[in-house]
Amino acid sequence: MEKEQKFNLPEQKLFRRELRRNMTSAEVTLWQMLKGKQVGGFKFRRQFGVGPFVLDFYCPVLRLAIELDGEYHFSEEMESYDEARSMYLKRNGIHVLHFENCVVFDNPEGILESIREFAQSKNTI
Repeated sequence: MEKEQKFNLPEQKLFRRELRRNMTSAEVTLWQMLKGKQVGGFKFRRQFGVGPFVLDFYCPVLRLAIELDGEYHFSEEMESYDEARSMYLKRNGIHVLHFENCVVFDNPEGILESIREFAQSKNTI
């Protein structure tokens, strides 16, 4: 029996590339803090595909997704989508940390501290 591919599905490749090229200012700012193993030595990937969903940031070792939520995330339709995505990720053993875009600018250290605390809870630091 062939194992179903869950990560970075080929049919998402162009879409993920487009998302990387058109990141929001909050995503660009957070990426500058995450890339190059700057947080606890963990490698993060941006616009990473998991099943039918594309995550803003993902750390495979921690099985941690980081999602930045802009204004459009607060519509009823997007809240439903976010809930379905979170349930799918949880079923696949992936934890999600959500932050509003403004937190990236107002309290970036708080985001990094949340990531460190999660890593410590997994006994990886």
